[in-house]
Amino acid sequence: MGEISRRLALTIPVLSYLSMKTSAIAQPRGAAADTEWLHYAANLANTRYSPLDQIDLGNFKNLEVAWRLATSPFGPTPEFSLECTPLVAKGRMYLTAGTRRSVVSIDAATGEVIWSHREVEGERAAKAPRPLSGRGLAYWTDGKEERILYVTVGYRLVALDAKTGALIPGFGEGGIVDLRLDDDQDMDLIDADIGYHAAPAIGNDVVVIGAAHTGGQAPTTYDNVKGYVRGFDVRTGKRLWIFHTIPKKGEFGYDTWLDGTDNIGNGGVWAQISIDEELNLAYLGVELPTGDSYGGKRRGNALFGESIVAVDLKTGVRKWHYQLVHHGLWDMDIPCAAILCDIPVNGKIVKALAQPTKQDFLYVLNRETGQPIWPIVEKKVPKGDVPGEWYSPTQPIPSKPPAYDMQGVGPDSVIDFTPELHAQGLRLIQNYRTGSLYTPPSVYKRDGTWGTLSTPTGNGGTNWPGGAYDPETHTVYVYSKRELNPLMMTPNDNPARSNMEYFSVRAQPASEPPLVRNGFKPGEVSVQGLPLLKPPYGAITAIDLTKGDISWRVAHGETPDAIRNHPALKGLTIPRTGQTGLLGPLVTKTMLVCGDAQMTTGPSGRRGAMLRAYDKKTGEEKAAVYMPGPQVGAPMTFSLGGVQHVVLAIGGGNVPAELIAFRLPRA
Repeated sequence: MGEISRRLALTIPVLSYLSMKTSAIAQPRGAAADTEWLHYAANLANTRYSPLDQIDLGNFKNLEVAWRLATSPFGPTPEFSLECTPLVAKGRMYLTAGTRRSVVSIDAATGEVIWSHREVEGERAAKAPRPLSGRGLAYWTDGKEERILYVTVGYRLVALDAKTGALIPGFGEGGIVDLRLDDDQDMDLIDADIGYHAAPAIGNDVVVIGAAHTGGQAPTTYDNVKGYVRGFDVRTGKRLWIFHTIPKKGEFGYDTWLDGTDNIGNGGVWAQISIDEELNLAYLGVELPTGDSYGGKRRGNALFGESIVAVDLKTGVRKWHYQLVHHGLWDMDIPCAAILCDIPVNGKIVKALAQPTKQDFLYVLNRETGQPIWPIVEKKVPKGDVPGEWYSPTQPIPSKPPAYDMQGVGPDSVIDFTPELHAQGLRLIQNYRTGSLYTPPSVYKRDGTWGTLSTPTGNGGTNWPGGAYDPETHTVYVYSKRELNPLMMTPNDNPARSNMEYFSVRAQPASEPPLVRNGFKPGEVSVQGLPLLKPPYGAITAIDLTKGDISWRVAHGETPDAIRNHPALKGLTIPRTGQTGLLGPLVTKTMLVCGDAQMTTGPSGRRGAMLRAYDKKTGEEKAAVYMPGPQVGAPMTFSLGGVQHVVLAIGGGNVPAELIAFRLPRA
């Protein structure tokens, strides 16, 4: 396909920030100094912290909508899952939006579009494993030139002029680097199962790009594309280095693979990447090699699966690694960027790394050496019964901080709103294998156990939005959700579908006669439509890194309508249960901010969601403002013209995605 037909670059001049008369905007009392938001999570340390204090716990309830930006015009169909966190630089906001992943520049004060750009990739995009708008982009400047960099649906790295949206001619070929080339492996340019939906990370003029694959429990082949990580020159697009997340023969870590690495794939870094420019290190959160719940072709601990790997930013050379899960079988990929923080330990300030995880542990390591700040102990874990599987006898368990949400399933974790519901829940779990964290998946047996009940699930715990860190109090804030997953392993009966020997399914095989036992069907994990597990279903936890202790934990979000109005709970007073979702918090000098994950119906009958402000010290909710849809991802904040704004993506369900910006009323 020719360049003209392959590419569509649209630049719409709407206004110039340099000519905008900010003096015409009435400023609230206590005008805030102008600030920017230059990285996905505020900075390369991924703290999601801002020192702004114009909006505080006392006036948060007065917030009003400054502007709204619908994203449906940036694609042929409405978008419902806008996961990006926008950036702000020099009065312009940048985001990825729309079902075809457009890059959009808008005026940060008004929400008016300045320019937009997208790549037309045809079949390559249609077959890509990570579609839609993605989670964001990166901004770079040398003080003279400004660039926006992002990865397309079809896995191309694109560099744009931040002021105009034009492609940078000296970057790659006409502003584009094809990421399916020069990757130390052969892959089909159209059909390869590889993409990226995270924002690029840029430090010391190096662009670091990971890889993502099709999610799910049933990959088509063990021998999938490998998810290597590469560093590129931000000016030219030249590849500077590559790190083999699945090591080749002769490389460090290869001997942890009992069957070698030639016939295995995945092992990508799909989460955000943190960078310490002073140490010249990039921190990679590596996912599982193929597959999520069956590892019969990757026997051994198989580095660098489910590991944090620190690599030299200029060369890609491994400096240290720490494996969080040995031979993972639970899809506990490292889901979000590590938080880089300097914390007091034994009277000294230590350069630390705090990693939230799906399994509800916060792993705290020395980011210079990879050594744990507090002991991480190898503890024995159960062995499974899946034929051909290999099981690690131990798993690393942090001594501090403690787990910040429920781990494992047993009688004490079962719903107990009423004695009747509790009894039904106990009957349900009798159908399955249960136990502590890292109880392995088990084989579905019609006349035996139906697999293993596991919490947290492969969706977390904590997932891709990650956490936030207050550098003044050395406190990490993290959202977690409580869900249940049945790991029902069954033999693959369709070799044409996949060469995997076993899959994890979530229902009774269709070839079997219907089965009911103890009042439940195989795969069923709810009681009268209510969650099997006790609430809270969604919570925010504050973790004190000076001590390694939990400071507080609160349910986040209203009780869902389906629970609050359930006939089995009529007449009962149910404490706030919180909501399951994918959420990230924002922390400022004055407060903690996080929005609801679901729509609920208020006392007036109006449906919507709330953006909530919490006291950072106590976890007490102090104020909330209405939103027409639930939060997707995480909020950000900036100040322009003396006015602080809080901006976040909302959408989901029947609510088309949009950005919504809040500010205090004009004076």
